[in-house]
Amino acid sequence: MVDGGDMVVLENLNYDDIDGVSKLQKTLRYIDTMLKVEDALEKGFDMSKNGVVLEDDPEYQLIIDCNALLVDVENEIVIIHNFIRDRYRLKFPELESLVHHPIDYARVVKRIGNEMDLTVVDLEGLVPSAIITVVSIAASTTRGKPLPEEVLRKTIDACDRALALDSSKKKLLDCAESRMGYIAPNLSSIVGSAVAAKLMGTAGGLSALAEMPGCNVQCLGAKKKNLAGFSTATSQCRVGYIEQAEIFQSTPPFLRMRACRLVSAKSKLAARFDSIRIDSTGKTGRAFRNEIHKKIEKWQEPPPAKQPKPLPVPDSKPNKKGLRWRSASS
Repeated sequence: MVDGGDMVVLENLNYDDIDGVSKLQKTLRYIDTMLKVEDALEKGFDMSKNGVVLEDDPEYQLIIDCNALLVDVENEIVIIHNFIRDRYRLKFPELESLVHHPIDYARVVKRIGNEMDLTVVDLEGLVPSAIITVVSIAASTTRGKPLPEEVLRKTIDACDRALALDSSKKKLLDCAESRMGYIAPNLSSIVGSAVAAKLMGTAGGLSALAEMPGCNVQCLGAKKKNLAGFSTATSQCRVGYIEQAEIFQSTPPFLRMRACRLVSAKSKLAARFDSIRIDSTGKTGRAFRNEIHKKIEKWQEPPPAKQPKPLPVPDSKPNKKGLRWRSASS
């Protein structure tokens, strides 16, 4: 049972129904884009498209739509996560500090439900074993109480919606990545298909990415950190999707910011090649990538050894150039 104090907390929540806060899945844009994505994934990709202007290619427009919808899906998952967390906090307040990922949290909440004894709940495969142990210990001492049936039903519905959005997110990523080898072969050769799709989607298209300064390409996808009033002098420079690229991850930490600036500049050039369809084979992008690797290796080489300076040839005559010597000689 839930006492009066808990009911007051439930009544004071700003939203009562998941449909009031999560509306993306019912929009025509979401439904239409997902139908196109599922159809494209089922049919595969036709590479025999020559002489087609990039902006007029339906495959290119599908990539733009996928990346734009991806941003909305990620935001929607965060909204639903807050909805689930606000309700399940009454049942298991400690869980949100133990399971941070929104999708993992939704899976765990759906599996536990209103069960107070977690020894009868199998969480294997949902989260790592270490987290399962900590969750079980916290559940044995929790101050939470079972939720009312109606609140539990809405919470489980929200979990199902979050999991459905996560499935849609994976389809959107698969569709975008599978087309990047055709849409942006040179950019994909440098940073990979996944990062290339995110950069292009965030920039607003391949042409927009090609016209963007390299320093702005570096910041695409960067999240603003909350410094809690402290100075920004000691905070790490902002890096966005570039840090997810394999070429960035394989660089030693003390050279990563330098490498990030180089990768951003070369990515902009590769996007320019892709936007005007100069090289559809990705050869230019691979050349840029090799150039980046060579420069990173060059940065790691030790400086040349300091050569010993030879001593001057000894002079038999005394070096007398002072005032007394000049006066005496005159």
